[in-house]
Amino acid sequence: MKDSIIILSGGMDSTTLLYDYCDRIALAISFDYGSRHNAREIPFARLHCERLGIEHIVIPLSFMGQYFESSLLEGGEEIPEGHYADENMKSTVVPFRNGIMLSIAVGMAESRHLQFVMMANHGGDHTIYPDCRPEFVNAFDAAARAGTYAGVGLLSPYTNITKADIARRGKQLGIDYAETWSCYKGGNVHCGKCGTCVERREALAEAGIVDNTGYE
Repeated sequence: MKDSIIILSGGMDSTTLLYDYCDRIALAISFDYGSRHNAREIPFARLHCERLGIEHIVIPLSFMGQYFESSLLEGGEEIPEGHYADENMKSTVVPFRNGIMLSIAVGMAESRHLQFVMMANHGGDHTIYPDCRPEFVNAFDAAARAGTYAGVGLLSPYTNITKADIARRGKQLGIDYAETWSCYKGGNVHCGKCGTCVERREALAEAGIVDNTGYE
């Protein structure tokens, strides 16, 4: 039964969720919010939706790139290199990004008479991104259910698993992760050094997946 909307970036996690729950997904939404890597991610999101026959739309959120402060956004400070455990990685946080995107998706879900919104946050996100943590997920789910006539809920099935666990699931599903984008720098190929590149490489290695990603 098609009862859900997914927030789909075109990265490893949301692409895995797309295939994992494709039987339930009626619509995939990507957001163009002025990040350095939107132009690299969104084409992959579109590609996978076309393959699965799932409707895909891109919603512009240019005000975030214009008014918010984050190294992830065009014109921000330089993207830091290293591991997510490093203190400097906090500069990549886009304030309340997931809260804003989820609010729009919940409105879309109620407008289309759908019951759930899906988000592919995972356990590795918790230490750095406040709007990926279980307490945020639970609070937003409660707010969405209370704030809609239909009681639209939030589904985030990867909240308490690792990125390597997600990669293992993707391996079972036959996903080619070379057809996803992670790098925050948004160049022609992955830099291999920023936090999300490091995390990607570690997850694929731990899952026993040959990494066909092009790196600098």
